Amino acid sequence: MRQRLENKLLEIHETLVKMSILVEENVDWSIRALTMQQTKMADEVIENDDLIDSYEEKIEDMCIEFIATQNPLGSDLRRIFTVLKLITDLERIGDHAVNIARITKTIGDETLLEPIDDIKEMAKITRKMIYNSINSYIDQNLDLAMETAAMDDTVDDLYEGVYDELLDIMESKSEFKGQVIGLLLVGRYLERIADHATNICERVGYMITGKRMSY
Repeated sequence: MRQRLENKLLEIHETLVKMSILVEENVDWSIRALTMQQTKMADEVIENDDLIDSYEEKIEDMCIEFIATQNPLGSDLRRIFTVLKLITDLERIGDHAVNIARITKTIGDETLLEPIDDIKEMAKITRKMIYNSINSYIDQNLDLAMETAAMDDTVDDLYEGVYDELLDIMESKSEFKGQVIGLLLVGRYLERIADHATNICERVGYMITGKRMSY
């Protein structure tokens, strides 16, 4: 009986890992598409979102079936509840990647403004947060979860700098208003992605300790 339960948990775990890899790649590609101004790559990001959504639905169904048939308790139940929370955060991260890709298509081949460098730095940290948050789940590593969540403050600080810089540009170079608005949104989406990665870390903390955590 226990072996059957373990096999079901492993199947759910492996499917979640596949979803997280795709989400990670889509965020990476969305930023590459923006900084390299590759609209075809942006199209691929948008197309991949359907697969991410299907993973969310599949894992949700697997978890519901697991609860209904296996009657999990204790740490097993916490793990399933954690997975249900994680797939929501991952799906929303995927949505933000799509939003960035759509902005890339709107900007097209227009010369990118200087704040793009700070946005690149935001993206670098955000991608690391996604990677680490998922690995904290895979390895059940509480220390990694806490360290990763702490990175959110750096992303917030960078976003504030990007926001101020872009508003200054909008005031002095009104012809770039469209791109300024687009990059402001990109910064906001990256900041939200970092928030979702932090959420994942908090869920992992709960899964490991049984205590609700807020970093």
